Amino acid sequence: MKRIHVDNYAPKYYSGKWSWDSKKDELHFEPHNDLEDARERYITTNTFMFMRTMNQEEELIFRQEFVRPESSFDNDTVVIYDIRDLVLFLMPSEFLTFKFVEFIHQPAVYRLLHALIIYFEYFLRLVEFVLIRRDELSGQMAQVQSEQTNDMKRVFSMYLSQYRMLVARNYSVIIKGEGAMGKYYHMKEIVNISATIWDKNFHEQFLACSIQIVWIAMHRRAYNIIEMEMNRLFRSEHFVTSRPEYLTFTPAERSLLYGRNSKIVNYRTQISPLIQELEHIPEDDVPILWIGERKYRGTDIRIMEMELEYIVPEPQLSLIDVAHGILGHPKKLYNTLLELDWPSVRYSNFSKKHDPYHIVRQPHLDIPQIDATKMRKMTKHYEHFYKIHGLYEECPRQMIFKWLRRERIIKFYRSGGLLTNIVSRCEKELATTSHGPRVDQIIANYFKVKSRLRKEATYGDDAGSLASSRVGNASPRKRKHSLEWHFDH
Repeated sequence: MKRIHVDNYAPKYYSGKWSWDSKKDELHFEPHNDLEDARERYITTNTFMFMRTMNQEEELIFRQEFVRPESSFDNDTVVIYDIRDLVLFLMPSEFLTFKFVEFIHQPAVYRLLHALIIYFEYFLRLVEFVLIRRDELSGQMAQVQSEQTNDMKRVFSMYLSQYRMLVARNYSVIIKGEGAMGKYYHMKEIVNISATIWDKNFHEQFLACSIQIVWIAMHRRAYNIIEMEMNRLFRSEHFVTSRPEYLTFTPAERSLLYGRNSKIVNYRTQISPLIQELEHIPEDDVPILWIGERKYRGTDIRIMEMELEYIVPEPQLSLIDVAHGILGHPKKLYNTLLELDWPSVRYSNFSKKHDPYHIVRQPHLDIPQIDATKMRKMTKHYEHFYKIHGLYEECPRQMIFKWLRRERIIKFYRSGGLLTNIVSRCEKELATTSHGPRVDQIIANYFKVKSRLRKEATYGDDAGSLASSRVGNASPRKRKHSLEWHFDH
C-alpha cells in the first residue's frame, strides 16, 4: 500500500470504518459524518457526558484553534497541558464558565493533576499485581504465601501511601483557599456564608475532569478502576456508587491498596482518605510534604527517588527511566486524541533494549528489598538549604476567553468558516502583496520568544554566589521546569 504524506493541517484521527467495495475491488473508508446518535460518541463520567471521539471537522477545528502553539515549551512532546486542552475540548458545554476554566489553569491545580498521574501510575500496577496474586492463590494449583511475600506487600502498601500523601499535600493547598486559591473558596470573606450549591457543582465538575485527564494519561485503560478510586479519594467510600463494573476487593486486598490509615466511621464524621493520610504521618515520611518545595538533604533513598520522580519535567522522564503514562512521549507517536498510532510506533523500531518510553515493556513493579523499612529507620535528615521554584507556563487571558467561546467557534466553522489546509495557506501567501513585518519587529518577536523559552536564574548577591558554588558548574540560563536555587535564610 502506498504511504501517503499527511501535512500538519490534515486530520490525523480518522473516525469511521473500512468496508470492501466489490465494484472497485478495493477497501473503501466510510467516515462517520454524524456521530450524535452513535453509542461510542460519548462516555459518562460521574453523570456528565464527555465526548469519547471526534469527527474530522471537529479535529481540524481543535488543531487550528485550541492546540498549544509551536512557541510553547516542549511542543514536540506530550505534557499535562496537552491532555488538559483535549479534555477542555471534549467536556460538556456547561463546564465552560470563566471561573472553572481559570481554575483549571492554576499552578496549584497543575501540581495536583501531576501528583494524581504519578499516584495512579503506581496504583494501577498494584491492582494488576493484586488480581494476579488472587488467581495464584485460588484453584487446584494454589500457591502458599510466605512471610517474605507479606513483607513485600507491606512495602508496596507503604509506597502507595506515600504517593497518596503527596496527592493529599497538593489537594490541601487548594481546599484551604489561601493565596491565589482564595477566589475559589466557598466561604464569603465578610458575611461568612457558604455557597454550598455552587461549591458542590464546582467540585463535581473538577472531579469529572480529573478522571478524564488521568484516564487519557494512562493510555485510556482501566477506566472503571480510575473512576472508582478517584471518587473514593475525594469523597470516601460512603459516597461511592456501587456499580457492577467496579471491582470488589477482599479485606486483605483493601488493606494493601488503601493503607493502614483508611478508616470507615459514621458518615457524619467521615473524612476523605486524602485527609486521613495527613492526620497520621510517620516521622520518616515528613520530608515528603516538602517535595517540590525544598531540596531534600538526607540519606533516605526512598525520598530521593520520590523527589526525582516529582521534580523532573515530563519531557525528561525518559532520562531517569520512569514512565508516567503518556507524559513525555513524542507527539509523532500519537494522534489528535492522544491515542497511540501503532504504525508510527512500528516505524520507530522500539525493542526491549531500546524502549525509552516504556511502550514495548509492560508495566512492571520492581521488587523492593525485604529490609527496606529497616533501612529507612537508620537514615538521617539534615537541615535544608535550598528552595525549589518550578516555572509554570501561564495560560494567556485571551486563550481563556477563547475556551469560553468554544461552541460559537465550532458553530462558525460548521456554518461555512474556512478551515486552513496546506492548499489554502499557499494560495493565501501567493495572493498577498505585503512584504511582511519590519526587521525591528522580527527581532523583537525573536527576543520575546527567546525570553519565554530561556529563563534566566535569579540569584541574590551573596546567597546566589553561594548557591551557584554549591550546585556546581551549572549554566546561568535555565529552561522551563528547571530549578531556581535560592539560599533559604
